Amino acid sequence: MPKSAIGKTREQIIKQVKDQGESVRDFSAYVPIGNTVEKLKKWAEQGAVIFYLSALTEDKNARGDEVVGKENITVDQEVLDKNKFPKGEIYHRLKGESYAQIAERIVPDILIEDDCESIGGKKEMTITFIKPKIKQKIRSVIIKEFSGINDLPDNLHELLKYAN
Repeated sequence: MPKSAIGKTREQIIKQVKDQGESVRDFSAYVPIGNTVEKLKKWAEQGAVIFYLSALTEDKNARGDEVVGKENITVDQEVLDKNKFPKGEIYHRLKGESYAQIAERIVPDILIEDDCESIGGKKEMTITFIKPKIKQKIRSVIIKEFSGINDLPDNLHELLKYAN
């Protein structure tokens, strides 16, 4: 989340994003929500392979707040490293590629994503656009935007049961 969101309610953060407020575009200053890093480390220790799906892209057809130059696409790795996230591959959309196409390519066991409330809701979510044949192989967990993953199970087996 944007650094300026620290201490704000979820509703205030969503408004801030919709209004493109303070630090929303300062991607290098983004901070983890809640105990995200600790939760991901617990899953990684249990054997989870973590993939990160970035909003940032070089594609000029993307939403304006997502487009960055080629030299800035490394900002995600810098933020992950700075905040001590567990290692994992970062996927950025290629020119003309959608989030769903990335998910169809990597076919994760579980896809955790927020409900995209600040940018249009379900019609913006990755799981919505994954081809049905592939979607049946992916368990989906949808969380409220900016609520974090604190409430998800620490145990991977429990998380698999929790997911749709």
